[in-house]
Amino acid sequence: METIEKIEQDIIDEFSVYDDWMDKYAYLIEIGTAMPAMEEQYKTENNLIKGCQSRVWFHAGMQGNLLYFTADSDAIITKGIAGLLVRVFSGQKPEDIAKADLKFIDEIGLTQHLSPTRSNGLLSMVKQIKMYAIAFSAKK
Repeated sequence: METIEKIEQDIIDEFSVYDDWMDKYAYLIEIGTAMPAMEEQYKTENNLIKGCQSRVWFHAGMQGNLLYFTADSDAIITKGIAGLLVRVFSGQKPEDIAKADLKFIDEIGLTQHLSPTRSNGLLSMVKQIKMYAIAFSAKK
């Protein structure tokens, strides 16, 4: 299992090949397009992220002692951002997710280049993922 820090570094390295933010947006769109479809049964009000301008759903489930996520959005760039978060956090221990710093978000320039509403949505997604992690670690 790769650590959260290793996955973050891989993402930082991938984004570093792009100098232009239009290329980075195109890469986010590519990530969103490549995400597997979320099962309709998980697109519920309970899984909807509050604080996002677009509709974003996250579903979490434990397999063994690891937490796995699926996500979807009706906005393609937001879906790409959700895809990055799924990549970083899926298959990790809830305790590691809860304490993760997420340096990659700043290092790839996401916070500086997102609109205020998308930035709020990103923070809401991270907050919800960490809430899932805390909830699942309490169930152990």
